[in-house]
Amino acid sequence: MQSAAAIGLLRPCAARPILKNPSPAGARLPAARTALRLSAAAPRAGLVAAAGLGRIGLVPASPEQEKRGDLVVVAAAAASGKAEEAGEEGGTALAKTLQLGVFFGLWYLFNIYFNIYNKQVLKVFPYPINITTVQFAVGTGISLFLWLTGILKKPKISGAQLLAILPLAIVHTMGNLFTNMSLGKVAVSFTHTIKAMEPFFSVLLSAMFLGELPTPWVVLSLLPIVGGVALASISEASFNWAGFLAAMASNVTFQSRNVLSKKLMLKKEASLDNITLFSIITVMSFFLLAPVALLTEGVKVTPTFLQSSGLNLQQVYTRSLIAAFCFHAYQQVSYMILARVSPVTHSVGNCVKRVVVIVTSVLFFKTPVSPINSIGTAIALAGVFLYSQLKRLQPKPKAA
Repeated sequence: MQSAAAIGLLRPCAARPILKNPSPAGARLPAARTALRLSAAAPRAGLVAAAGLGRIGLVPASPEQEKRGDLVVVAAAAASGKAEEAGEEGGTALAKTLQLGVFFGLWYLFNIYFNIYNKQVLKVFPYPINITTVQFAVGTGISLFLWLTGILKKPKISGAQLLAILPLAIVHTMGNLFTNMSLGKVAVSFTHTIKAMEPFFSVLLSAMFLGELPTPWVVLSLLPIVGGVALASISEASFNWAGFLAAMASNVTFQSRNVLSKKLMLKKEASLDNITLFSIITVMSFFLLAPVALLTEGVKVTPTFLQSSGLNLQQVYTRSLIAAFCFHAYQQVSYMILARVSPVTHSVGNCVKRVVVIVTSVLFFKTPVSPINSIGTAIALAGVFLYSQLKRLQPKPKAA
């Protein structure tokens, strides 16, 4: 009867190797890997793999060997867990990047469609107050739908909060109204070129009312903006003072809204996120502007008036509603992007969006553009980009 040592259940005898043909030195690494697999797979069974010079056997495991086996298992599990976490983080980061890309695409797309359809309506229906009221009415309907269906949480707001938001709603209403007035008078591309001066008014109003003094580099970045807009203005084929001044007034009111937002809302309305605040302002703007429309232009969106003016009823209504939906949608998406990226990144995205809108509107409406006008527009937009990059280097104002 063979001994236990002879069949390899105990420590193998050096004189009787289990493997008849010892492996060469280069084959030791696979044997060692096999031993690690065995020791990791069966430390609890009291067996370990013994890898020698070309021989493998199973021997009883000592307490120290069992402990080492446990450590191997723990290390392998930890490495596997880290790999899985890294894979999940990579997948999550990719999903977030794709989602952000979709949001930017929708932001640009909604803005393009708003400007095109809005301009088409304003060309045949020159009543900007009526059109702006319709846009706020559609935005109000969308906001109420989102609140009633629970897609957005219904805000709980007090009278004191509404009173604090009222100045924001007033300047928001005026800003959008002036924009539509400008779009009705001059080319879409020219309106957006003028609106590239927003940083100039932002710096000016912030210094006047918030005491936020810009750095010399930020001030210098405003020079190409102002110079580019001036160059584009003197060579603009569709230039008229009404459209130019309306776009400038839009810049002033919109930047006043931002200053008021910092001054009045920073502490008082911290519980309201940007999207909720924008929805509330939209509803308030509708109720603010509707009486103004009645007292100034009257109700001009009725089927009777449109037909009496010789307009295509279906065409005007369809384009007006699409423009109104896109008007509300692109601003909603803009706030969704702002919640995911830094203000500087959002500012750069807004600069690129303005370029896209200018180019698409020129191509769609076949707007005549002179070389000087193109150079002026390019200089102004380059100044806006430079401003957005230098702005992040400006020291933040200390909290009071």
